[in-house]
Amino acid sequence: MKELDRIDRRILRVLQGQGRIPNNELADAVGLSPSACLRRVRMLEETGVIDRYVALLNAAKIGMGFTVYARVQLNRQDGDTIDHFTEQVLLLPEIVECNLMVGETDFLLRIVASDLDAYRQFQVEHLTRIKGVQSIKSEIPMQRIKLTSEIPL
Repeated sequence: MKELDRIDRRILRVLQGQGRIPNNELADAVGLSPSACLRRVRMLEETGVIDRYVALLNAAKIGMGFTVYARVQLNRQDGDTIDHFTEQVLLLPEIVECNLMVGETDFLLRIVASDLDAYRQFQVEHLTRIKGVQSIKSEIPMQRIKLTSEIPL
């Protein structure tokens, strides 16, 4: 993959904020002809720089506005235990982010639910039943200060 130039970066900045922008408007915004802009966008897609296009939902408006961060400690850190845990996490849509960590916590999860009771039920019925889970420490944010999917370019 070639190095991203300033025009590629401008295209990516615009697309991160307006994923459905028509190509002719994108071309105007970055100073290219529509055909040249479309070629660059396709190259960015084909090389995997643009991973996919999504609609970002307002979680509160669809009844899933309660976020919990769960720090999960496994009883063992061997490959089988980690693989089993990650396989189970992939089956649970309430877990919208999962990170294998370095340090005292094995995994950090971001979980969405309708409210505290729904999260508690999810924890009891799903998280605690995953083989290998030793402990779960839940953190509830009081106020969201920043949430973005945009990567600085």
